[in-house]
This record gives sequence, structure tokens and C-alpha cells, in this order.
Amino acid sequence: MPTRGVVYVHSTPLAVCPHVEWAIARVLTAPVNLHWSDQPADVGARRAECGWSGRPGTGAELAAALRQWPMIRFEVTEDPSPGMDGERFMYVPGRGLHRSVMGAAGDVQLGEDRIRTIMASVRAPEALAHALDKALGTSWDAELEPYRYAGDGAPVTLLTQVG
Repeated sequence: MPTRGVVYVHSTPLAVCPHVEWAIARVLTAPVNLHWSDQPADVGARRAECGWSGRPGTGAELAAALRQWPMIRFEVTEDPSPGMDGERFMYVPGRGLHRSVMGAAGDVQLGEDRIRTIMASVRAPEALAHALDKALGTSWDAELEPYRYAGDGAPVTLLTQVG
């Protein structure tokens, strides 16, 4: 059963744009030609976004392919599909990759075992708040927000996985 998602390349140097397209094309086994626009939050950088459809797990493959370039900022989402949770991957230079399980409404889901592990590993309320923020990807969200806002109204390319 296919699923779908979105790749948001929030910020990349112009010279890396073709490499981003090739990386996405390798995962989707289909040609990719994104519509690049200026990224006002990062002068000289470009941004693009594309919807995709493919088999479950494609979102993780796209994130792994894109993280080869440590200077880009991106997000990859994968919608839930029968028997599979949705996922969101966020990458910020210097911070690395964050993966979240996503519910059908788009909210981050923290499983019972993860919450119990966090609760068992902290002693103070401030430490609990910090650990929950980390598990939710709060720092990644905060760093990406100006780039998301700058992309409002930008064109979107739709892609489908072949095979």
C-alpha cells in the first residue's frame, strides 16, 4: 500500500541544488526537477519542496539521502499508512537529524516506553522538561521555523515513486 509525504528543502547553497535533486531521484527512481526559489531567511540560499508518493519507509530513505550534505536544512514527512505510523525527519546543520513518529493529525507521538525511560532518567522537573523538549524535537522546530515561514506561498512539485 503506497504512502505519501513531503520533502521540504528549507535552505541549500545554489551549487548543491542539483545534488539534492539527484539524491531524491535515486530514492524515488524517477527524474526530479524541483522549482527552486530564493530563501529570504538565508541570503544566497535556495529552497524547494515537493510532494512524493511511494512505499512505506521512503521518508526515511529520503532523509538518509539528503543528510549527505551537512550544510542543508530540510524536513521530510511520511503520512501514516495501514499498519505504519507517520514520520517526520528534521535536519539542521550542527544539530543533526531528528526523527519523530507522527499521528494522523500531524502531531508528534511519544510512546509509553520512551516516556517511561525519560521519567526514569531525570531527577528534577527542569530536566524532565528538557528531556521532553528533546524527544519532541523542539530545538529543531525552533531553528527551522524562520525557514518555514519564508517559504509560505512557494511553488510545490509533486513526485511519484516508480516501481
